[in-house]
Amino acid sequence: MEPLPTTPSFRLDGKRALVTGAGRGIGLACAAALAQAGADVTLAARSSGEIEAGAEAIRAAGGRADALILYVNDAAGTARALDAVAPFDILLNNAGTNRPMPFTDVSEEDYDAVLDLNLRAAFFVAQAVARRMIEAGSRGAIIHMGSQMGHVGGQRRSLYCASKWGLEGMSKAMALDLAPHGIRSNTIAPTFIETPMTRPFFEDQAFLASVLEKIKLGRLGTVQDLMGAVVFLASDAAGLMTGTSLVVDGGWTAE
Repeated sequence: MEPLPTTPSFRLDGKRALVTGAGRGIGLACAAALAQAGADVTLAARSSGEIEAGAEAIRAAGGRADALILYVNDAAGTARALDAVAPFDILLNNAGTNRPMPFTDVSEEDYDAVLDLNLRAAFFVAQAVARRMIEAGSRGAIIHMGSQMGHVGGQRRSLYCASKWGLEGMSKAMALDLAPHGIRSNTIAPTFIETPMTRPFFEDQAFLASVLEKIKLGRLGTVQDLMGAVVFLASDAAGLMTGTSLVVDGGWTAE
């Protein structure tokens, strides 16, 4: 009998991870998850207050974390900031925004605000990180926080859908370009996640009912539902996964 195979490690010891939009909610939870798996995590956001507090909380829990002020909409400034620190092995492209409204009400300013952060900034952050990965010879993992709305349509979500469908296509093409370097690119596509930022939306009982009708498991997502997903995609356990999407949607897109 051949020896039993060993499960690839989910541990991230010795890896450096960058999480954008890491001050609260999904970003902070995923930064904590990566640190709990052993990574040395850098929390990035435009202002220092929340990411400094998040990094301190991770350190207090026994993890390794620091904070980096990063205005991701400034592609050149972002590249300079990332060139000034050691290369990363893991990127979670998490910074994002949404402006729900009817398609006919969308202004150019609305379009630019959502697409610039959700897609353009994600592109150039990943580019800056990937260039350093290649220089360092790191067989790294790039993870983009997408959405179920990158797989389906939604009312009042034309901007968000445009950005998240674009993110899916970008990740697939990026995966092909980076595969020769051993660098993987994938997305996580969550359903509606309850966070301090989204909680006020769910006070509208009609909206909440419409969401729960589509989430077949019958509940909103939590940040904990995404923590295992990001660790998996960052780890050796996902070593043959690239150019795909890990959909964490409670069954929303199954019909």
